[in-house]
Parts: sequence; C-alpha cells; structure tokens
Amino acid sequence: MYQPCFDISPFPRILKRKTERRERKKTGEERERVREMGGVTSSMAAKFAFFPPNPPSYKVEKDESTGLMLLEPYPHRENVDVLKIQTRRNTEIVAMYVRYPMATSTVLYSHGNAADIGQMYELFIELSIHLKVNIMGYDYSGYGQSTGKPTENNTYADIEAAYKCLEESYGAKQEDIILYGQSVGSGPTLDLASRLPRLRAVVLHSPILSGLRVMYPVKRSYWFDIYKNVDKIALVKCPILVIHGTADDVVDFSHGKTLWELSPEKYEPLWLKGGSHCDLELFPEYIKHLKKFVSTVEKPPSQRHVSRKSVDRPENSRKSTDCFEAPRKSTDRREKPRKSTDRSELLKIHEYRASSINKLEKLNLPFEQLERSRRSVEYHDRSRKSVDLQFDKARRSVDWVDRIRAI
Repeated sequence: MYQPCFDISPFPRILKRKTERRERKKTGEERERVREMGGVTSSMAAKFAFFPPNPPSYKVEKDESTGLMLLEPYPHRENVDVLKIQTRRNTEIVAMYVRYPMATSTVLYSHGNAADIGQMYELFIELSIHLKVNIMGYDYSGYGQSTGKPTENNTYADIEAAYKCLEESYGAKQEDIILYGQSVGSGPTLDLASRLPRLRAVVLHSPILSGLRVMYPVKRSYWFDIYKNVDKIALVKCPILVIHGTADDVVDFSHGKTLWELSPEKYEPLWLKGGSHCDLELFPEYIKHLKKFVSTVEKPPSQRHVSRKSVDRPENSRKSTDCFEAPRKSTDRREKPRKSTDRSELLKIHEYRASSINKLEKLNLPFEQLERSRRSVEYHDRSRKSVDLQFDKARRSVDWVDRIRAI
C-alpha cells in the first residue's frame, strides 16, 4: 500500500482555518459587546443630559400688525427680539436677543438641561441690566419650540447657528463675545470656545467634565463619551470664570474645580458654599462676581493684570495682617502712659543743669560770642520751622486732593 511521505490530508488546514475564524469571531463579539456597552452608556448619558420641559413653557406667536415674533405669555419689549434660526443639521431653533444701550459685550448663553428660554426669560432681562451687556439665549434642538431632537452633535450645530446670527444680524465681533455655559450648556460652550481663538471670555456655571463622568468616576476619556470638556478646555485661549456650588448633588463640585485647574487662563473662581445645582443665581455673590469679571475682561489685555493686581492687593494685605495673632501696638504717643518722674530723677536733672552752667562760667566766654552762638541756634530753629511749615503745607495740599478724590 502506498504510503505518502507527507500528510496530504486537508483536515489539519481546515481545522486551523476554523480555529482562526473562531478566534476572529470571538474578537468581533467582544468588539461588538464594547460597542453595545458604549452605545448604551452614551444613550444613558444622553438621557441623563437632556430633560427638555414638557410641555414647553412658551409659545411663539407672530404679531399681525407689526410682523414681529413674540414669546407667549411674555409681554413684548422694545429691546427684545425673538428669532428662528436655521442650523446646518436642518433644525430650526428659537432664540431671544436682549439689547442693552451702549453695551460693549454680548453674552451667548447656553442654558441647563431642564430649562427653555421661556423659563430663562426674566433672568436674561436681569442679567442684561446688571451686567450692562447684550444677551442671546437659545433653545437646543428638541427644547421649547425648536425642532429636531436633543443630541450632542445637534447642540454643537445649535450654538454655531446662534453665534453666526450674532455676527451677521447684530454685528457682534468675536472679540466682544462672552460664551456662558450652564450645566449641560458647558458642552457646546467649550466646544465652540476651543475653535474661536479671539473670544473675550468664557463663563462655566456648574459645568461637567463629561457626560460619562457625571455618572461614573472614570479617569480617562472613552470614545463613546459625550461633551468631553475635560479634553477641550486646554484649547480655550481667553479668560475662564468657573462658578460652582459646593453642595451640588447633580454635578459634583469636583467637576468645576478640576476644570478651573485645567484652564489655561484662570480667573478667580466663585465657589458658593452650600450652593446646589439650580440656585446659584440667588446668592448675592453671584451677580457681584459676574459684574467684576465682565468689567475686567472688557478692559484691554494690557490693563487687565494691572487692574486685577490693584483689586487683589487690599485682600492680600488684609490676609497678611490676619496672620498676626496679637493686635498691633499703637503708634499714638498720647495713648502711651507717661513714665513716672520721682524725686530722685528730678534731683539728677537739677544737678546736671547746675554742672553745665558752672562749665560755661569757667570758660569765661565774652558776651558777644555767647550772643552769636545763641543767634545761630535761633537761626537754625527758624529755618527748621520754615521747613516744617513747608512740609505742613504740602501735607495739607495732599490731604485736600485726597478729599477731592473721596468725593
């Protein structure tokens, strides 16, 4: 019987190919499971991130006499425009523009997850008045009366359309625009800010590190995560103000703190002790700090650091004096108790005077010489008094200038 010198049976090769296909199938299944997990997690993050009010808090109506669009039930204001803006993803968003006379800055406000511009209407009016700025607020796709569905990519297209409207319809320049992102709004805010190198400033209000990090304490960014603010903030080229409540039970305070630490151009943050996720506007420090921030970024860059140092200087000096536990000694000599002069000290004074008189008598100086020396002493006294008088006049003039400045 013929015995081949080598095995020509096809079975080993078939088994090998089956094994390879099995391994590839296994790898594909694992990859698919990762995709499914990513899809589920991204869907969960999206559902967590987007809570459009249902039903919307307003309706858009057109005034037949004027042709203007109005937000029902809010009364028409001469300085408020209601707009419908088309986005690059074929959705139509509703926006409102609040005009402030002679404003030098315009705020583009991206609101939080469970609000629409109807609920934000009065806040936009108040912020415009107190900050002396123009404000544009807009609803994401699927919010309010905006069409479409709320997704991460749709919100990026929404803020781009609102920004483009500010430039084309209202003549706003990039250098005059402040992007304001609250909660989920920090996502589209930082995405746009990372692509605009000449922005005036950015405000992050209760911001998120990313959608996934709100739910899980992950340490790295995954491809299926949404709103990866932690990776984009390093690309922002303008001053960044971060506002966060220390008792926030929706987005942990650590999110805002980490974003502030990663900011390339930090501004003094506002950590509101006891503040939660939706009540920071009620704190008096909120509007005060915002006004200070806006007034600072409205100055030329060369003057910002000077003004910031001058503002911080009293605080630093106050902190330095706080380090002293004991009160400072008084510099007023009248407050110090006088030293008691007992009888022995008086006797010593009389003895010293008598000895000095005896020394003068022993010298037998002529009267004219003593008189000249006395006159020279008086001359120096008069010159010293005149100098003192001049200094006193100068001091009084400075005091007068100070009083004028105080007025």
